[in-house]
Amino acid sequence: MKKNIVLLLAAFTLTMGGNALAQASISEECTLKGSLFIEAAKAKNYDEAIKHYAPLVASCPKFSLAVYQYGEKMFDHFIDNGDTSMVNNMITLYNDRLRLYPGSIDKGKIEMNIVQLKYDAGIGAKMEQYKAYGSIFKNHNASFKSPKSLYIFFSLAVDLNKEGSVPLADMFDLYDAVTEKLETEEGKMAQKVINYSDREETGEILSTRDKKNYGAYERNLAIFGKVRGSVDAKLGAIADCENLVPLYNKDYEENKNNLDWVNRALSRLNAKDCDDPLFFKLVQQLHALKPSAKSAYYLGKLAEKDGKSAEALRYFNESAELETNPKDKARVYYSLAENFRKAGKLSDARSYYNKMLEVKPNAGIAYLKISNMYAQSANNCGSTPFEKRAMYWKAAELARRAGRVDGSLSSVASQTAASYDGRAPGKTEIFSDNMGGKTVTFRCWVGGSVRVPNL
Repeated sequence: MKKNIVLLLAAFTLTMGGNALAQASISEECTLKGSLFIEAAKAKNYDEAIKHYAPLVASCPKFSLAVYQYGEKMFDHFIDNGDTSMVNNMITLYNDRLRLYPGSIDKGKIEMNIVQLKYDAGIGAKMEQYKAYGSIFKNHNASFKSPKSLYIFFSLAVDLNKEGSVPLADMFDLYDAVTEKLETEEGKMAQKVINYSDREETGEILSTRDKKNYGAYERNLAIFGKVRGSVDAKLGAIADCENLVPLYNKDYEENKNNLDWVNRALSRLNAKDCDDPLFFKLVQQLHALKPSAKSAYYLGKLAEKDGKSAEALRYFNESAELETNPKDKARVYYSLAENFRKAGKLSDARSYYNKMLEVKPNAGIAYLKISNMYAQSANNCGSTPFEKRAMYWKAAELARRAGRVDGSLSSVASQTAASYDGRAPGKTEIFSDNMGGKTVTFRCWVGGSVRVPNL
């Protein structure tokens, strides 16, 4: 009996030892394969790295998260160089990473990357691609912030509408959603650009890293501005009054008690200045359903069209007080500012342009309007010719800021700033008036001061 127990223990020991040896062998194999791939990928020797990728993930899928991080860079390299055969490999990598390391990355971002990859490679029909983008937009909206992807999503909707596959109303709803998303992301970046700009203006020397980030935010902001313009251009004539008025007239009776529908219809008709009885009917219906910031705003617009400035201002102020949506509040403040500007009340106008900027930091048009008012006031803001012309430096700086926060205005803002700089005192005047490095203070409605450049 004792002998049998000894024999059993010996057999068990041999079995366990064999398993340990096998595990050690597998571990060594994975380490070798992992090293061959990662070292080559680190050195960006992707032609060598790809030889080791498939064998590594096949036998050692959980060797290291780094395998999938370097693998993504490797497949990016091949795809960027025109090798579309790598698209499916990249999609497999993304799915493997989601399955094996679910906590290492944003699921929505990965799914967005897969949808974009398929679109770029021409995989799937238009409707299939449109639905794939729509699923991400609905279920992972926070991850859907690429200006390129937002444009493609809307562009597909317009193309499918022309083919009769997407209803006109759905396309308009998507336009609202996409432009709102673009403006939201733009606003976030504009605030960061303004923060860096303000730090520079106070004389702070930005670090190398800050300068790099500042430049990146400015470039991205410019891209968002251009994409926003492209989305509007893509919509083009489809969103004109000739299409909008019949659409909303047709659906009015069915939807007239739907507050969201009435609001959307009014918003689009107002954006296109559709001077039609339907607009007045919708305003009345909105006010009957729920007197609100929006109904007050539209009543203000109607009063404005009738030349009733005082009444329009009253409605606009009421709308601004009631409004909670930042985008709509900014629009109301802009209307108020424009009313005061046209009435020659420039200080009041600036106040409302600044209120607009508080709720919409990327409203470059507000900076540009204030810049123009400053330039127009140059002759009234100084006791000497030099002081009067110094106002153009202040105007030019605001024009430049308009271009920095709103990429769609970068060209006109740059031209405006250059024009104002050209009207400011030159080196000869600075030297002859002995003003280099001194401060010019403005004692008119503009207020503030500017520092004269050193020679």
